[in-house]
Amino acid sequence: MSDTPYPIDLDSIRGAFPPGIETPRLLVDFAGWLEGRPWGSVGCFALQGQFADHAPIVDGSPLRDRFSLFMRLADGSAVGGWYGAGLDRDDPPIVGLGSEGHYELLAPSLDALLGKLTSQAFDRAWSDLRPHEDVACQTVELAQWLAGQPAGDKSTAEEGAPDLPDFRGFVEKWSRDREDYWANHRLMAELGWRLAAHLPKGKNAWDKTHFDVAIVGKQYEARVLSRGPQPFEQAASIESLLRDLREEMRRAQPELGLWYAMKFGLYADGRVMPSFEYDVRPTIDGEPALLSEAKADLARAPRPERWVPKWLA
Repeated sequence: MSDTPYPIDLDSIRGAFPPGIETPRLLVDFAGWLEGRPWGSVGCFALQGQFADHAPIVDGSPLRDRFSLFMRLADGSAVGGWYGAGLDRDDPPIVGLGSEGHYELLAPSLDALLGKLTSQAFDRAWSDLRPHEDVACQTVELAQWLAGQPAGDKSTAEEGAPDLPDFRGFVEKWSRDREDYWANHRLMAELGWRLAAHLPKGKNAWDKTHFDVAIVGKQYEARVLSRGPQPFEQAASIESLLRDLREEMRRAQPELGLWYAMKFGLYADGRVMPSFEYDVRPTIDGEPALLSEAKADLARAPRPERWVPKWLA
């Protein structure tokens, strides 16, 4: 383990910041300091960007411009800046989206987050932000490096600034609202009715039947996950619903463009809970979706340059 360096991907970090906001110099310099050092020596994480789409939060795609998630923890949690209402977009508070459902404002600024790394000030819920016990600790070296950086708010106050909003409350309300939104969405209700033959047989509230969908330009494929992806009788009849949903979502948040893949679960009460993938190149009929069709979608629904995936650029 001590020979494994920290994974660092500055390109993905730059892409994860909302359009119009550049990667802080301190974060870039920290990546340079961290490069080549043993993984776990100041914490168990990778410096890699990701969108809220893939973070542990319900229906995160519409929140893509509210976060700059630049750190992935070993347990699957995500850490980064939060651009909530009224917050400083040049120096946002740093929050954690926990893989086990714990959401917390970790530090009032990036300076403060790095300062807390040096003092190993994170509790058990965020133990991946502490050095690994089997690796030689380098938090003293980090503290020395940080002391030489331009002055900033290096406060390590546990609660952060008193005027910062309630991040946990924000995420919990968002999750409730999005679950209610999809549970009452007219197209999702129609989708659940048309797929009634696939309602799960189990009696638990969490039992569900899983479906995968891909739409890229004129191409379309839907599969039910039953001992692997399988075709199903109703696939053709729901295509128009799914295309209507795709267009509705584009109109509601045009900067996201058009999603290319969708997963959804069908519950015993007919509810449908979806998740969307805007960046993956899906497979249709056993082959990668046609690039010409994906580019036609991009031309019709353009995105900010940093939100265009490499395979499509």
